[in-house]
Amino acid sequence: MFNLCYDLKSKRYKHSSYTGFYIYDPKVRHVHKATVRDRILHHAVFRALNPLYDKTFIDNSFSCRVGKGTHKGVLTVEKMIRAESRNYTRPCFVLKCDVSKFFSSIDHRILVNILKERIADKDTMWLLENIIESFSTGYTNLFDRHGLPIGNLTSQLFANIYMNEFDIFMKHKLRIFNYARYTDDFIIVSINREYLKEILIPIQEFLNTNLKLSLHPNKISICVCHRGVDFLGYTILPHYKLLRTKTKRRMFRKLKERTNLFKQGKLSEDSFNQSLQSYLGVLSHANTYKLSQDLKNQYWFWLHE
Repeated sequence: MFNLCYDLKSKRYKHSSYTGFYIYDPKVRHVHKATVRDRILHHAVFRALNPLYDKTFIDNSFSCRVGKGTHKGVLTVEKMIRAESRNYTRPCFVLKCDVSKFFSSIDHRILVNILKERIADKDTMWLLENIIESFSTGYTNLFDRHGLPIGNLTSQLFANIYMNEFDIFMKHKLRIFNYARYTDDFIIVSINREYLKEILIPIQEFLNTNLKLSLHPNKISICVCHRGVDFLGYTILPHYKLLRTKTKRRMFRKLKERTNLFKQGKLSEDSFNQSLQSYLGVLSHANTYKLSQDLKNQYWFWLHE
């Protein structure tokens, strides 16, 4: 810690390299883990910058923010749909989009310029640029560096700061009222299907021109609300919510894996019970009484087989 303080004061600090590994939950992600020394610094930077930037974010930005999260995001979208459809008494549609290769596409130069708009201190900017430039994707060249590591606490904050530019465009330029975003996934609710098709053009232009991002072509969809809207692991249906099928299957698979680890003595009883309670907590946010009972029964069966 003392060495870290000295290196920061003397500007000799240099971010260390990352350890890369893959996770498969639910899709393959390449995670990069920083050293303990660097992670301590990431937490300090986050604690200093987050209060400054969080108050500038829109209410309907739900990723990695205190008092927000996936459940609040789902509830907000559900309220939007009910209001716009007049409690499902008229047709309503949802435009769902996903930014392609989001974290690996974030442009370093654009991010640094956004940060400079609120941070005048040169020493702080030197440190932030050091962290940002510590990682880049394989598609980067000397003059066009981009990419943030999945796994850094600072990456979550930088991602929100980066996409806040898009949020402002959506709310203040396009004046879209029924809009919500979680990281790189966003939703727009409207009773006009043609409007949702037309609004894609300025959205794509802004992302490409201002942030050097693009929408995933296979993840652009317009859903009919009464048939169900898939968002953040849940399916929002008229007057009730269900757990998404993929999420349910993953939950049962993970619980079985942890049951096997517990029976092999590789997992403590407290950790094992916490896993079950965590899954039941996820289910409590939807209409899943029968599924909760099935999960408890399966848990008992696996434990005693």
